[in-house]
Amino acid sequence: MSERSPAQLPESGQAGPDHSDQRAAQRFTLLIRNAKIVFPCGEFLCVIRDVSATGLRIKVFHALPDEQPEYLEMATGERYGVSVVWAEDGQMGLRFLEQQDVACLIREEGPYPKRSLRIMLQLPARLRAGGETSDATILNLSQYGANVECRERLAIEQQLILSARLLPDLDAKVRWRKGDQYGLSFHQTFSMDQLALLVARLQAPHLAPPVSATGAQTSLA
Repeated sequence: MSERSPAQLPESGQAGPDHSDQRAAQRFTLLIRNAKIVFPCGEFLCVIRDVSATGLRIKVFHALPDEQPEYLEMATGERYGVSVVWAEDGQMGLRFLEQQDVACLIREEGPYPKRSLRIMLQLPARLRAGGETSDATILNLSQYGANVECRERLAIEQQLILSARLLPDLDAKVRWRKGDQYGLSFHQTFSMDQLALLVARLQAPHLAPPVSATGAQTSLA
C-alpha cells in the first residue's frame, strides 16, 4: 500500500499544522477496541487506538490490500464506511465517510452484544470424532471458536478435532446446531495477533509475513 502523510489525520495530542477541520473534531484516546477492516479480497483484524467524529487511527498486524476498504466493523456488528488517509509503521489513519457520534462508538453500540470478532471464510476442513472423519466447511473463525457446516449429524456437547489448511488440530466442543451448521468452541484459544496473521495467510498470503521454518501451523496461546 502506498504511504500517505500522517499529517492528514493527526494522532492524539498532535495538532497538525494546517488542518483546522481535523483539530475541530475532538479526539478521544482508546486503550483498545478490536475491530475488523473489510476489503473486497477479505476481512482483516485491527485494533482501534484513537477516534474522533471524522476519523480514527488503527494498529494493523500485517500489510493490507492496496485499495480502499469497504467498511470497518466493530465487535458489536456496527459498520462504518471509511477511507484510508495514511499508512505507516504498522498503523493506519482512516477517515469516516460520514461524521460519527463518538460517544456511541466508544460505548460500542450495535446490533449484537459485544462478542469476539468473526472472520467470514469458506475454508474446507475435516472433523474427527470417535474414530470417524467428516468433511466440513469453516464459515467463520474467531479467537474462541468457529462456525462450521457439515452434513454429518453432530451432537450438542460432542468433543471433536477440527483441522484445515494452515490450522493446527483444534480440540473443540459442539455448542449449538442449526440445520447443517454448528457452533464450535475451542479448548485453547488464539491470541489476537495469531488470529490476525492466520486469517491474512488464508485470504491473502502475500500480505502476511511468511510462516516460520518450523512448520505451517499456527501455534495457540
